[in-house]
Amino acid sequence: MRYGQFAAQNVAWLRIYRLPAYAPELNPAEGIWSLLKRAMANFAAADLDGLVRIVKRKLKKIQYRPYLIDGCLTATGLTLEPW
Repeated sequence: MRYGQFAAQNVAWLRIYRLPAYAPELNPAEGIWSLLKRAMANFAAADLDGLVRIVKRKLKKIQYRPYLIDGCLTATGLTLEPW
């Protein structure tokens, strides 16, 4: 099935938006990376395992603060609409 056929058959629930090839300002994940980098600014890891532990810990802190994740989506100007 081609892309256009799939889109035409699922028009009731599928919305397609054409985005620029590179648009970090439209990607909520970029906001999460920014939060993670700021949270890790004063940490130094002795080895790869230490770095993995720090990253996991900081991502878990972000996960338990949904307003931060909502803010990353809001910053893009995009919205999630319920079905």
